[in-house]
Amino acid sequence: MKLPNLRILQVFLGRLSKKDKIIFYIAVFIVSLLILDQAIISPVFSKIRSLNKELQDKQSDIKKNLRILAQKDRILAQGAKYNSLLGDFKMNDDEQVTLLLKELESLANKSSVYLVDMKPSGIKESGSSKMILINLNCEAQMEQLVDFMYNMENSNSLISIEKYQLTPKTKESSVAKCSIAVYKVVAL
Repeated sequence: MKLPNLRILQVFLGRLSKKDKIIFYIAVFIVSLLILDQAIISPVFSKIRSLNKELQDKQSDIKKNLRILAQKDRILAQGAKYNSLLGDFKMNDDEQVTLLLKELESLANKSSVYLVDMKPSGIKESGSSKMILINLNCEAQMEQLVDFMYNMENSNSLISIEKYQLTPKTKESSVAKCSIAVYKVVAL
């Protein structure tokens, strides 16, 4: 590309009046500013805007993560609370039944209830959980039976009483016989 001859430019400027020269210089200055804006200033400011937006996104992510970290101890404590319930699904059915029978026996001993017999009556699966069913017969004073039932319902193992039947052992006895159907819900 051949540069315009400077002599032609000098001749052109020499023919212009003072007022026209000022207008020409102002026009050249404005065109130069527009070229400078399009070539340098606009891309720089565009990059700065995109970096500022990225910075704001990162700051909001950091704030959100700090809130989660602040709740970490509480989340871990609650997770540990429910780990004992979720750990049961790793066992096979026989191990889960055995674990439930041991827990029922422990609760009966705690309440001074005499267990006559305990029989597993099956496992029902429904959705993402299963119910282990146990039938048990026991004898004890009424206060002890109530304590036993209360301890079963409030255990950490999700044991629930499905139905029960109380009858006195004999006519004059303060000891009651109880037949209880219980179940435990276990995650699959």
